[in-house]
Amino acid sequence: MARKTSLRDFQEYLAIRLSNAARGQGASSWLGVEAGGGLWLVDLSDGGEIVQASLLAPVPLTQPWFVGLANIRGNLHAVSDFSQFRGGPPIIQNANARLLLIGAKHGVNAALLVSRMLGLKKPEDFTAESPDPGMPAWGGQRFADTQGRIWHKLSVRELLADQDFMNIGV
Repeated sequence: MARKTSLRDFQEYLAIRLSNAARGQGASSWLGVEAGGGLWLVDLSDGGEIVQASLLAPVPLTQPWFVGLANIRGNLHAVSDFSQFRGGPPIIQNANARLLLIGAKHGVNAALLVSRMLGLKKPEDFTAESPDPGMPAWGGQRFADTQGRIWHKLSVRELLADQDFMNIGV
């Protein structure tokens, strides 16, 4: 029987791993997330905190994929629906939905709304695939897992430099 871990224990463990990755310590790991049916990998050193998708303040005259602002411990974060930004269906904000804070390392208070977290992933469990020519540079790198599922690797730096992502106004 598998040992059950509380959400608090998992978040503390993940916070330590994120902190170590940001300092360049520990083994290389990726964070797996699902966004609108797509599987994504994010370097732990690029990923920030993961928080429950809380009440978001809508912002008028913005792109449909820009879902609003979130107040995370007194700091405002611009939240984008990662599925809808990529042209997919909007993410349903249910108990599984999470905000992945991605911009702190790069000086930007940005967050991605994702469908659910899929846990920590080891790079050695993936095989590099040919790049996806239909994807922007921030998501073109592809990997296959041991079950043959295709994952895209998110380049946070390139996403934050993408003019389409940064231009939220209509």
